[in-house]
Amino acid sequence: MTEGLIRPPLVVVAGPTASGKSAHALALAEARDGVLINADASQVYRDLPILSAGPGEAERARVSHRLFGTIDGAVACTAAHWAGLARAEIAAAHAAGRLPILVGGTGLYLRTLLEGIAPVPGIDRAVRAEVRALLAGEVRALLEVEDPAMAARLHPNDAQRNARALEVVRATGRSLADWQAAPPEGGLLGEVALEPLVIERPREQLVRRIDARVETMWAAGALAEVERLARRGLSPALPVMRAIGVPPLLAHLAGALTAQEAIARWKLDTRQYAKRQATWLRNQFCDWPRIAA
Repeated sequence: MTEGLIRPPLVVVAGPTASGKSAHALALAEARDGVLINADASQVYRDLPILSAGPGEAERARVSHRLFGTIDGAVACTAAHWAGLARAEIAAAHAAGRLPILVGGTGLYLRTLLEGIAPVPGIDRAVRAEVRALLAGEVRALLEVEDPAMAARLHPNDAQRNARALEVVRATGRSLADWQAAPPEGGLLGEVALEPLVIERPREQLVRRIDARVETMWAAGALAEVERLARRGLSPALPVMRAIGVPPLLAHLAGALTAQEAIARWKLDTRQYAKRQATWLRNQFCDWPRIAA
């Protein structure tokens, strides 16, 4: 953007799950005529309104919500795809004279939108179809041969990222690691007046809130939500099938875990995820202001 022009504002409210960032962002949107734009990788899917702690009717009636429950679970919503959708919603809010407020804890989403992404060329459809026709084990074995650098970075069971890496090396002749080392392109930072904020809570308090939230989700019908998802027969590699809470509840439905064991695993997975979120935010956005909720 040309120097000297006033840049339109963009608020970002980030933080670990159950930290209270949604409530803070909601109050901020009411006070400043804002539009809430989802930046959570689970809340983007329409299949998980309960497990993702998506906004209810009461919250939606208070302020405008965008990109909450808009993507079908059969689609893998990448950070780049979300960033494109978020850009459009931010522009629409600015055009309407309203304040766009991003709220969520998915760090990769936020970094992709604000800082841009590696300039990886588009993948030829034939290459993509060829790779996607392979079994997960076959993809991993081929990646270890064709791109050992990326294979060393990726977990063997991360089917989606292993397939992506194999597609890139086959389509471009270069490792995805090489592309990712290039300067990112398309970031929004230079186009907006950023107002970032990270919501934090003491670890013990966050654990109590997470445990209470899981119990509330269970009582609200989380198991039935996962049962409906299971009936769709989607690939277990899809993000919606790996969202926090889904794997242990699927295991319970299959008879591998009792209800109590599934809930305990769900709570543990959520606590571990919140810890990773907090660490990521400290490392990646260390200069962002922080408040104790």
